[in-house]
Amino acid sequence: MANWSDPRSAAPFAGAGARAADYDAGLRSYMLSVYNYMLSGVLLTGVVALLFAKSSLMQLLYQVGVDGRIGLTALGFVVMLAPLGIVLAMSFGANRLSASTLQILFWAYAGLLGASLSTIFLTYTDSSIAGVFFGTAAGFAGLSLWGYTTKRDLSGFGTFLVMGLVGLIVASIVNLFVQSGPMGLVISVIGVLIFAGFTAYDTQKIKSMYAYTTAGESRDKVVIMGALNLYLDFINMFLFLLRLFGSSRN
Repeated sequence: MANWSDPRSAAPFAGAGARAADYDAGLRSYMLSVYNYMLSGVLLTGVVALLFAKSSLMQLLYQVGVDGRIGLTALGFVVMLAPLGIVLAMSFGANRLSASTLQILFWAYAGLLGASLSTIFLTYTDSSIAGVFFGTAAGFAGLSLWGYTTKRDLSGFGTFLVMGLVGLIVASIVNLFVQSGPMGLVISVIGVLIFAGFTAYDTQKIKSMYAYTTAGESRDKVVIMGALNLYLDFINMFLFLLRLFGSSRN
């Protein structure tokens, strides 16, 4: 039987408590780094988008035809396709690339995506963009907090979310040709739900990966890739909500 009056018998329990406290402190620091990267990327995207939309830089990427439609210049096509190439390189080359290279690619992706998204300021009013942005931020924060704190295992939802995303992409491509308003509305609603699910799912996954990485290069990579996943969740949820609730300039 343990001698509870003997401080030596309590030492293992005190040590376990200290280790738990250190783990929790490290986890909070790790998650804070992920969120800092993610929020910095969103900020960079917004600043670049606004800079292009409110200046003559827009003419480098887009041209307005006589019918009022917005078309891409040659440079515009490059800027539009480059983010896809970057995110694929990061996703499939994360193990081979250094953390510093991943960091550079992350900032490049956020900046280029900002340039390609600058047309939203031509399509929607500034006030509606701001309103949807802050609404998305509030929803994202709540969903991510739930994903971080819930005891429920969300890993089983990953397959369904990926399948839903594939279906969403296919439906979006089809709607480019049929131009159906009701179908576009359904796609936007489903898109919001899918990326809301991804927000909670990715947050829990990123949190769980802390226990399987050690401080240094490997953890730095996990932080950057985790920030990229949350960044994509936020941007996509924002764009789908903007299609639903954004006020058109026309």
